[in-house]
Amino acid sequence: MTGAVQSVLGKIKGIMNTGNKPTGKFSLSVFLVVLVFLYLPLAILILNSFNASKSMSWEGFSLRWYNELFFSPSWVSLWKTFGNSAVAALTSATAATVVGTLGAIGLYWYRFRAKKAIQIAAFMPMLIPEIIIGVSLAMLFASTKLPMSLFTVILAHTTFNIPFVLLVVMARLESFDFMIIEAAYDLGATEYQALSKVILPAVFPGIIAAFLIAVTLSLDDFVVAFFVAGPGGSTLPVYLESRLKLGIPPVINALSVVIIAGTVVLAFLSRNIVKYMFHSNK
Repeated sequence: MTGAVQSVLGKIKGIMNTGNKPTGKFSLSVFLVVLVFLYLPLAILILNSFNASKSMSWEGFSLRWYNELFFSPSWVSLWKTFGNSAVAALTSATAATVVGTLGAIGLYWYRFRAKKAIQIAAFMPMLIPEIIIGVSLAMLFASTKLPMSLFTVILAHTTFNIPFVLLVVMARLESFDFMIIEAAYDLGATEYQALSKVILPAVFPGIIAAFLIAVTLSLDDFVVAFFVAGPGGSTLPVYLESRLKLGIPPVINALSVVIIAGTVVLAFLSRNIVKYMFHSNK
């Protein structure tokens, strides 16, 4: 009897595997096409950053544009806007991560009235078009007579980053067993000790992911920064938009490669930090 059942199960498994082969090939093909679509423009950009020509036609390998990027005084304004973007991204991401993480823990941990309403209100900025957020924040800053500057850019980026941090950290909390908190209380832990020694280490990978997403969103933002950046507070996307009328110089390709390299290094370091934290908590 057992042998017959195993034989039938083996035939069913064979049929299922046979039927899945074409689907698997199709899925792999679609995946490869998507990868090419995503990475081919980056490959072209990296290749052109080493092109001696200003045009797309290849004239030979050269570090000319990297030399201009790092040593030419003509691109001081470019570095200034890049510095503004980096400062705004890191500052707003840090602030949004702190506020969003504590907010996510509070919303998930505590039970109180209007909890659902607060959750809806917290996630609403993710659904509102960026142009509306930019205009509304510009009107707010103007009505409070707060001068447009890099500080207003940081405030604006912190505002629209908080919902994304909330979403990521709350998703991490979904897999967290809060019975561990009860066990910590039974062992005499205070609420602060439970937060700092149990909850935060458990959701730390989610916090790192939320921080990196916030940094990326801030660096990538153009619409909101366009409305709230004042003199001396322009970010890199705003600067590049102003250069479109004159044509984007090849130096931007070199800067883009530097940013890509920095992103890869940051992702590698964050991955190692998370692995170290995970193994040290075992």
